[in-house]
Amino acid sequence: MKYKKRFLESKIEAAAKAFKAVMVLGPRQVGKSTLLRHYMPQAECFVFDSVLDPLGVRTDPDLFLSLHPSPLILDEVQFAPALLSAIKRKVDISEETGCYFLTGSQNFTLLKSISETLTGRIVLFHLEGMSLHERQGVVLQQNWLLRYLESPNMFIHSQPKSILGLPPLHEVIWRGSLPAALLLEPELMAPFFTSYIQTYVERDLRLVDNVENIELFGRFLSLLTAYTAQEIKYNHLGREVGVSHQTAKRWVAALSALYQWRQINPFFTNTIKKISETPKGYFTDTGIACHLLRIHSPQALALHPLLGALFETWVVNHIHQLLASCPFMPAIYHWRVHSGAEVDLILETNGCLYPIEIKCSQNLSRMDLYGFKAFREAHPKARIMSNLIIHAGDESGLLAPDTLALSWKAL
Repeated sequence: MKYKKRFLESKIEAAAKAFKAVMVLGPRQVGKSTLLRHYMPQAECFVFDSVLDPLGVRTDPDLFLSLHPSPLILDEVQFAPALLSAIKRKVDISEETGCYFLTGSQNFTLLKSISETLTGRIVLFHLEGMSLHERQGVVLQQNWLLRYLESPNMFIHSQPKSILGLPPLHEVIWRGSLPAALLLEPELMAPFFTSYIQTYVERDLRLVDNVENIELFGRFLSLLTAYTAQEIKYNHLGREVGVSHQTAKRWVAALSALYQWRQINPFFTNTIKKISETPKGYFTDTGIACHLLRIHSPQALALHPLLGALFETWVVNHIHQLLASCPFMPAIYHWRVHSGAEVDLILETNGCLYPIEIKCSQNLSRMDLYGFKAFREAHPKARIMSNLIIHAGDESGLLAPDTLALSWKAL
């Protein structure tokens, strides 16, 4: 597969000039080491394993670093945590920047080690799956999300252009965003995702959580897929699979640590409305989610009752992918009152709120503005920007003077 430029490249390039070490975190097979090898083709690259240690890195990390001068790419460094302290000792006696480029696919274990050893010496980035722009080779300096956040009124009155040459929407969702899955023949998709789950999710899970019954966890994983784009009730999850709600919560946290699951917290202030305070959860790759739901073709997805939830999941993931191009990271929430009104995403930055609704429909109406209206009424003093509805249709245009209906093709 020909290398495709990633949004994160420019940030890594800038960081390598200012910091001694750079770390790229993200799920397995998302392209972390490929990105770094492309950026630093002259650097030696070492991939660490959870079991084997042929280079003796765990027993003598200082010797390993002395034998291999920088710059170095150290892949899946969570399997060699002793390296972090050795890197600290190495960089503390040098003023050189851009010495070490690390990757990791486990969250909290790595962050804890980094906070204890490399604070001030390392910068962290998160790499998501490939966005529509990246897979089509269109990496713009300013995509629609950044234009919306910087000039919302101007953006909604612009004419957003669709990305050319895209596959049909159902295929985009069905394949997901892992680089290796984008060009596979359809008959190879199921074996690929089966191998991915067994090789990475289940194996790595044992390193972050003491899961003894992998078969039971497999049933839990399949059940959790049906809850993507929903508020997560751990007692319901646990009851349906036959484990306690504490176990269900722990397993979800483990999947989050492996970047297979993300949660979006609720937005709430001191209002008189009774609002939900429950996070919503999303699989980080819709291809894996479709596989776990046994959706074996784009045609089957088009008729599936969870199409709307999977479309929302894909849009939420896509927005996170685009954030790699933004110079700042907005806070992301969802909002729902118990009476039924909701807004799928609320982005917050610079004291402003940006409401986004996601509709798996090609035919929108003014009824789709209800959530925006309720949100504004509940927060009369807030600085709420123009509304955005991301939908499954082909055309973009104003649905109301303050609301842009943005086609998925323009994302």
